[in-house]
Amino acid sequence: MTALPPFEDLAIPHLGAAYNLAFWLIRSRPDAEDIVQDAYLRAFKAYAGFRGQDIRPWLLAIVRNVAYRWLSDRRRAGNVVSLDEALAPDAERAPFEVAAEDLNAEQELIRDAERGYVLRGLAELPAAFREVVVLRELEGLAYRDIAHVIGAPIGTVMSRLARGRNELRKVLTRLIDKDTPNAV
Repeated sequence: MTALPPFEDLAIPHLGAAYNLAFWLIRSRPDAEDIVQDAYLRAFKAYAGFRGQDIRPWLLAIVRNVAYRWLSDRRRAGNVVSLDEALAPDAERAPFEVAAEDLNAEQELIRDAERGYVLRGLAELPAAFREVVVLRELEGLAYRDIAHVIGAPIGTVMSRLARGRNELRKVLTRLIDKDTPNAV
């Protein structure tokens, strides 16, 4: 059996994806950073038992589990809305924080507007849909890898992704219509 490469060599390139997933699940920059740090520490401790070709799905599954554990702990402490309430279609959602940097004058206006709509739309999706859309569309994971990350069958991933895309389309249509009521 061959020795595993150093943990840092395989894991560090995926810090951005780990943070992105944590942020979109938690929607708080400092908390997402703490979650990623905790997840990487857990992954480092368990690294000797890692088996597989691609560390990314394994790492993201740990990040996801740490994030949901964090949400559960916070809910028990009375500081956040429960996941069940957040997943309810008519639940009032907390204000969201957009992951993108502040816009500046040098950026293209159209690209910025579209990106803003997508980020706002993602923030409005229920967590179960948001996580699969982020993992597929922003992180480029395969269905098999997403299934590994969320601990669900591929069929569930495909279903949630289809429903998430459909919900995102509805939200984007509403946001755009609201911002451009007299557009042709």
